[in-house]
Amino acid sequence: MSSPATVQRDLAYELSRVVGGSVETDARRRAEYSSDASNYRVVPEVVVFPRDVDDILAVAEVSRETGTPLTTRGGGTSVAGNAVGPGIVMDLSRHVNRVIELDPEARTARVEPGLVMGALQKAAAPHGLRFGPDPSTWARATLGGMIGNNACGSHSLVYGTTADNVLDLDVVDGLGRRFRTATASSGALIGGLEEFTQANLAVLRTELGRFGRQVSGYGLHHLLPENGRNLARALVGSEGTCAVTLGATVTLVPVPVDPLLLVLGYPTMADAADAVPAIIAHRASAIEGLDARLVDAVRRAKGAGAVANLPEGGGWLLIEVSGSDARSRADAIVRDADALSSRLFAEGRETRAIWRIREDGVGLAGRTAAGEQAWPGFEDAAVPPERLGAYLREFEQLLDGYGVSGMPYGHFGDGCIHVRLDIPLERDGAVLRELMTDAARLVASHGGSLSGEHGDGRARSELLPIMYSPDAIRAFEGFKQLFDPANLLNPGVLVAPRPLDADLRRPQALPLPKVRGFALDHDGGDFTKAVHRCVGVGKCRADNTASGGFMCPSYLATGDEKDSTRGRARVLQEMANGTLVTGGWQSPEVQESLDLCLSCKACASDCPAG
Repeated sequence: MSSPATVQRDLAYELSRVVGGSVETDARRRAEYSSDASNYRVVPEVVVFPRDVDDILAVAEVSRETGTPLTTRGGGTSVAGNAVGPGIVMDLSRHVNRVIELDPEARTARVEPGLVMGALQKAAAPHGLRFGPDPSTWARATLGGMIGNNACGSHSLVYGTTADNVLDLDVVDGLGRRFRTATASSGALIGGLEEFTQANLAVLRTELGRFGRQVSGYGLHHLLPENGRNLARALVGSEGTCAVTLGATVTLVPVPVDPLLLVLGYPTMADAADAVPAIIAHRASAIEGLDARLVDAVRRAKGAGAVANLPEGGGWLLIEVSGSDARSRADAIVRDADALSSRLFAEGRETRAIWRIREDGVGLAGRTAAGEQAWPGFEDAAVPPERLGAYLREFEQLLDGYGVSGMPYGHFGDGCIHVRLDIPLERDGAVLRELMTDAARLVASHGGSLSGEHGDGRARSELLPIMYSPDAIRAFEGFKQLFDPANLLNPGVLVAPRPLDADLRRPQALPLPKVRGFALDHDGGDFTKAVHRCVGVGKCRADNTASGGFMCPSYLATGDEKDSTRGRARVLQEMANGTLVTGGWQSPEVQESLDLCLSCKACASDCPAG
């Protein structure tokens, strides 16, 4: 039997023969790609940077020929562990990132999967258009990742999910078949697809597509005849487990006219949630929830001046209305919303500051007020909006029972809650399993979904049987079997899942010599705690200049994960645990990682994780 080193070398050789882009196996590169923005750490054998679609097809072919797992990756902002895997990790963001065609009259765009959503918005803006879904990571998330997760964002009340905005996908599946989902022949090409749909009509009609944010599992309801047998939409949200996206045709929508931001204050977040059903009737573009604990985190991290003058309350709804009648609808919402207080903001500096709190929530919520690390895992549950208030109260009781806390916020108009929890992962993984299981049962009791936009990934796939019947789970398995029977595409996710407490990225460290300049006061001089402040949200990969930031200048110059703050943090984390990067401060991996750091300290002010 060949040694692991020989297998890795042979795999890299086979890839290098057919791929024009770079194929890398060094410890530093594998460290950078061993994590995303989730709790998970899976070290790949090889990292590949394809230069074009032909390279992607070649990588997929080598994966099939060698039986090597293949995980595709965009911005690496997944909080559920969708973008890490063994075998080959293929980064599409570095080169395969063009707007191929933009048609203002048809309001469509053809894009490559590695295109950052913000770049599409920039290309569409001169035509008064934009892509509808807008997750908070829009400045670094890629379209391929959004398609993989079925991402949504703040304005899904108007624009829906990514699936609702995809017209066609160009993909290659686990059997090596390349096809366009919009072509008449694609259904016939996938042998057994029609028979599969007919055999599962009852499950597809009763268990799937029940409310807008039911993202967990596969979106198989799109295969129903009454839904147009839409294979493209069914593949959106499949998290790279059925096919690799080579390109997509998406719809564009007009940029909202004269948006106003109405902020309503309530005594608690649950009280704010109770008001949502009445507000939805007024055709708001967005209804977001914001907790006082998150606002306090901004004050601690950025100073009081970073927080706009919010109305009185312990929880707020951020409500956007636009159009010629925006003011009258805002007035009507105030009358019907039973709020403690209210304030209306026109477009401007204060409005942008408020939305920035919401956009930075994933990083800001990564530490509790006591400075403890807070983790994702159950950060994306959704329930029908009319159940949201009751769900929040029961969820807080559940957390109290476990002695765990977090800062809830999210897309209240869609019933979607984001929260990171200070589960003691470094000491006890059992709490994670028990809490996640009980939380999944709670969501299911309210008719909800374990994921509302982030996907299930490694964090929640094991829990799908709590939400779905055995027939639905068998349908998911049957659907994957049609496209990837060898289970090579993102294995361990959705079907035949890895245990939710396997492969956890726990903060740990070997003894390290003291180095002046790295004993940070706010971490008590604990270097391990300092490097694990990075939760992987990837804001250092975004162009932050428009908002007054300049993190991270070296990454903006090279476009290489090595030169991002996150990439450096991952290498230092691996140095601290001593498993992949050995040799401590003298290791060549650390030297290479820090080589282009300018010590500009932009990350100290721009990074939401602090």
